[in-house]
Amino acid sequence: MTVARDDGRRHPEFPRPGEVRDLERIAGRIDHPDRAQRRMSGLLGAVLSLSRELELPVVLRRIVSTAMELVDARYGALGVLDDAGTALEEFIPLGLNGREYKDLAGSEFPHGRGLLGRLIHHPEPLRVQDLPGHPDSVGFPSGHPPMRTLLGVAISVRGRIYGNLYLCDRFDGEPFDDEDEAVVTALAGAAGIAIENARLFERTRASAEHFQRLLLPTLPDLAPFSAAAVYRPATAPGHHLGGDWYDALLLPDGSCAAIIGDVLGHDLTAAAAMAQIRNMLRALLYDRRTPPSLVLHRLDHTLHAITEAPVTTACLARVETDEDGRYLHWSTAGHLPPLVVTADGRTRCLHAEPGLPLGVDDTLPRPDHVHPLTAGDTVLLFTDGLVEHPHRPLDACMDELAALASAHNDLPLDELCRVLADGHPSDGHDDLAVLALRPPPRPGAGRAGPPRPEEPSG
Repeated sequence: MTVARDDGRRHPEFPRPGEVRDLERIAGRIDHPDRAQRRMSGLLGAVLSLSRELELPVVLRRIVSTAMELVDARYGALGVLDDAGTALEEFIPLGLNGREYKDLAGSEFPHGRGLLGRLIHHPEPLRVQDLPGHPDSVGFPSGHPPMRTLLGVAISVRGRIYGNLYLCDRFDGEPFDDEDEAVVTALAGAAGIAIENARLFERTRASAEHFQRLLLPTLPDLAPFSAAAVYRPATAPGHHLGGDWYDALLLPDGSCAAIIGDVLGHDLTAAAAMAQIRNMLRALLYDRRTPPSLVLHRLDHTLHAITEAPVTTACLARVETDEDGRYLHWSTAGHLPPLVVTADGRTRCLHAEPGLPLGVDDTLPRPDHVHPLTAGDTVLLFTDGLVEHPHRPLDACMDELAALASAHNDLPLDELCRVLADGHPSDGHDDLAVLALRPPPRPGAGRAGPPRPEEPSG
């Protein structure tokens, strides 16, 4: 509307109150497509985000947090049903602050009674504007924050109700509306797929880990030596099947051999190559008493000749005895050196010249190294998955490992290996293996003399 000015031109007139309300309604209708588009964009982003997650606990929490963001809810939770589908087996709440969590300490999580039970037994979307006043409400436990409105949507996986998504109280104070219900229902459909993918990933990972463990040996009785080993798969998705391996065995001359290695890759090829290399190495060790360097050289030559095994790192060590005492005789193929821990907790990382990894060049000579052992010494062999961290220097991680081994050196070897695997300084992106070997006491033995191998290192 316009009115005339003194100069004859027209100018806008301010709208009357009734016209303001009309304009607001029109503006609301005009803005509605933008809001829908924003929600659709948020929903698509949420679906993509969920599809990238493979760890089930992460997926479940992401579903709740995403639903809260889409409808601007103050609180959210996911209730996972038990196998019978009649009660909640797990309850994942989000949105509570520290004080609210503290106030609820000691309270049991909901098991699916009242309004939550209604959604379990009647899995259609549920909207409630007055929670405390609803006839199915059974109230809140002591310390529970007040909640007024509810939006509940069931999540199904392969046609079976997996759980229910609960949202309470929009930040703007308004009740949940049709659009809220529609976007959360759409999210629940995507959530079902993400949950199924995560469960499939868990089953695949469990099968891969089982296969990996079947390939790794159960250490034989090495008496009078003591030995233990631990293997842990990687935590990174797609890396649960790895090429880390270990072995230990008594040799005919009374010495004890210990081997640890890492085949490049995280797939069936790496796992199969690991088993093949371990078996070849066992056969070569039984050939006759030769330096570890020559055993690795023969292994490398054999791998070049008859297989297409991936590049592999390894450390082969042998605890040998002569009239002067015991000593550790070892050679590495691009692998981390052994760590020796004395009975009184002193540590020494046996840094020495490494050889090339297996599968690179079998014509170059390999170095041998010797270190004397005293009563109570523990020899630790491990893969890089135990100590490599992308944001920390390797030396710092090695020092941390040495300190951890020193602090727990009085434990039985199987417990020591578990402590080292649990407290690894690495970031866990790679699989890891730890092998501990402890020679028997030899009272009266002096320091070790130089090794006298039957063949020169080659």
